[in-house]
Amino acid sequence: MLAQLITRRLPGLPAYHHLRLTTRGRLLFAIALTALISASLTGCGGGSGGTSTPAATSTPVATPTVATPAGVSAVLNVDFNAVPSYTAPTLPAYYDGTVTALDNTPPNNALNDRTALLGRVLFYDKRLSVNDAVSCASCHQPTTGFSDSAQFSKGFTGTAFTSAHAMRLANARYYRSGQMFWDRRTPTLEAQAIQPIINAIEMGWTPATGGTSGLINKLRTTSYYSDLFALAFGDNAITEARIGQALAQFQRALISSKSKWDTGYAAVFQPTAPNRNLQLDLPNFTVQENRGRQLFMNDRGNGGLDCAACHVPPTFALSQASGSNGLDANETITFKSPSLKNVALGGPYMHDGRFATLDQVVEHYNAGVKVGPALDPRLRAGGPNNGQPRLLNLSAADKAALVAFLRTLDDPELNADARFGDPFKR
Repeated sequence: MLAQLITRRLPGLPAYHHLRLTTRGRLLFAIALTALISASLTGCGGGSGGTSTPAATSTPVATPTVATPAGVSAVLNVDFNAVPSYTAPTLPAYYDGTVTALDNTPPNNALNDRTALLGRVLFYDKRLSVNDAVSCASCHQPTTGFSDSAQFSKGFTGTAFTSAHAMRLANARYYRSGQMFWDRRTPTLEAQAIQPIINAIEMGWTPATGGTSGLINKLRTTSYYSDLFALAFGDNAITEARIGQALAQFQRALISSKSKWDTGYAAVFQPTAPNRNLQLDLPNFTVQENRGRQLFMNDRGNGGLDCAACHVPPTFALSQASGSNGLDANETITFKSPSLKNVALGGPYMHDGRFATLDQVVEHYNAGVKVGPALDPRLRAGGPNNGQPRLLNLSAADKAALVAFLRTLDDPELNADARFGDPFKR
């Protein structure tokens, strides 16, 4: 049967013994042949009148070894036979149905290891800018929680700057609506991924420089992208939609679950306990950190500030129902925020980076909130229609405790994970 399959004409391909395959052709043929062998063996039914062979006794079909093309291996630390796992992360028990219900992955872009790997290459590739000067990672650096230590990021010219601070990326997957950017202007992470590419300051692919068509033509002539798109999508077509899908998949794979808070919460978590035991002190926390945890997690009727109502544990991504936080009087834009994971690494803070420290952030909520149409009702004194902000009047010790708690949300393992690092041979 194997000999018949090898000489059988594959859809869209000439008979194998007439092929003069390029490296990419061998890759595409291997992918198609693997699927055809698997389908044919399943259809044969093991010679038992069409009855499937039980899984426990079936003979697995070996996946053919695919040589990493020379154009890929010359510039990338990528092995086609050892693609990192992005689809099956080991997560704590509390990343259960309450968390997966918040997943914004669309039905037409289910997470796939090979597509996420392509997204990782695109994320770190400066060729995505019109002059090979900046990549996505230039503004979203792992060492700063996939953010930028500068208030505003340099664009491709090196002289112009963005007008908003680069958001942290961990747990972007768990903002349910999928709306991205500080002002929620794109409906999905896929749409967000394209915007910096066509921005006149960030990467420069404006209509004057060819737009996304210009970028696509550039990628088509780059030695490794045809092979990577074929690996990810089954053929080597490079499109704007596929670029967005791959970048979004890489970003959704950036899940943070190994902070100091995660370690402590794993020791006390019980799914059926009141509030899932979020109100309990954590055994690995200092007294100060547990005080900050209490203020953050508990509602105002139980000695807390109800911060968790907007920044929802365990992902600490923003609640869909949250309004703005009163940075400016009469604000009409309903700003969102990134997850608080790696928040101590990802400053400065707010959409315009106006706060340099977490102490300043806490002081804003303590006494700096201003009223406007977009303000979250929970930040108003006396209810949603009151014209006065809610003042916390925290002691210096409690403000310091909140900052100490926020620092427990940093996840050094995510930032150092090789799966999310630079794949290029520099």
